[in-house]
Amino acid sequence: MCRNIKILFNFDPPVTDEEIRAASLQFVRKISGFTRPSKANESAFSLAVDEVTAVSTRLLRSLETNATPRTREEEAAKAKARGAARFSA
Repeated sequence: MCRNIKILFNFDPPVTDEEIRAASLQFVRKISGFTRPSKANESAFSLAVDEVTAVSTRLLRSLETNATPRTREEEAAKAKARGAARFSA
């Protein structure tokens, strides 16, 4: 899985549409191999991003949990600690 794609479920405040779209764009970039598609592939690329965004939004809105919501600050601190442990050796 692409390391740049972040968990979007169960945050307080909830994720925004922009965050869902950004994750969808990263996903489509990863599976297509394109950072920026050519003119010939631009419409297919954009359509894929739109469809992944729509499906992801429906998924995130339909999921339920009893776990306490995450905060962005806690997740950033965890990521920083993982990075420090990974690159300090």
